[in-house]
Amino acid sequence: TNPSPNMRSLTEATLYPGVGVLEFCAVSVGRGTGTPFEVIGAPYVDDLRLAGELNAAGLVGVRFVPVRFTPTASVFQGKECGGVQILVTDRERFRATDLGMLLASTLHRLHPGELKLEKMATLLGDEATLEAIRTGLPLAEIVKVRDAGMAGFLERRGRFLAYR
Repeated sequence: TNPSPNMRSLTEATLYPGVGVLEFCAVSVGRGTGTPFEVIGAPYVDDLRLAGELNAAGLVGVRFVPVRFTPTASVFQGKECGGVQILVTDRERFRATDLGMLLASTLHRLHPGELKLEKMATLLGDEATLEAIRTGLPLAEIVKVRDAGMAGFLERRGRFLAYR
C-alpha cells in the first residue's frame, strides 16, 4: 500500500526526506510527474549545470542525471523545467537529509533570487541550518550545524520510544 498518492515506490520514499524539505521553495519536486521526489527542477534551472554541480559534490549513494520535465500539477504546472533525476546507487550508505542540504545549497548558490530559500524554514525547522545554507558554507559545515543538537535529541527521545 502506497503511503501517499505521491509516494509510490521505495525510491520515492527513500528520497522524500531530502527532496521534500524543498517543497515550499520555488522548485518542482516532481509532483505531477510519473516520478515525484525522483526529479527536481524549475524553469530557471540549467539541467546540465545543476547535474554537473551536484555530481561534483560526490554525495555518497546518489548520482544526478540532467532532465527536462513538465509537471501536470503542483509547482510550475504546465511549464517545462530543467533539473535532475536523482538515482539512488547505494541505499544503505545514502543519507537523504544530506541530499536535501546539498540540493538547497546548490540551488541557492546558482539561483539565489529565484529559489526563495526562506520558504524552506517551515519544513527545515532550524534557523541556524538555513543561515548556513544562505551564507554558502560547504556541505560538510552545513551538516555539522544541522546535526549540532542531535546527541541531545536522541537522549531526550529515548524515553518515548515504544520499541528499543
